[in-house]
Amino acid sequence: QVQLVESGGGLVQTGGSLRLSCSASGRTFSSYYMGWFRQVPGKEREFVAHITSSGGRVYYTDSVKGRFTISRDNAKNTVYLQMNSLNPEDTAVYYCAAGGKTWYSSTYVYRVSFYDYWGQGTQVTVSS
Repeated sequence: QVQLVESGGGLVQTGGSLRLSCSASGRTFSSYYMGWFRQVPGKEREFVAHITSSGGRVYYTDSVKGRFTISRDNAKNTVYLQMNSLNPEDTAVYYCAAGGKTWYSSTYVYRVSFYDYWGQGTQVTVSS
């Protein structure tokens, strides 16, 4: 069982930056692959970024490539999402997710169902 708590959201102007953090409880954080998703009202939850359990591989949705960076510190049980050059289209509730499927495949990192645990979300609002 893993409990996830996101922090770092807030209001920022276009072009600004935020760093989201997701702290995980549990002894086996380093065995979980992690992801960030976002959701706006009336729309499905959308994949943003993924990092493997070791941190050796990362994946991003096209709209954030070059602007967002996902990283993790397994010693601190924390995953981060550094967001730069923010624009109003990035406004959403951002969710941290953890997964531990034994049949890991990068094909599925974009899917909500690939993850087993979710945080409560943190609001990011980018003003124009």
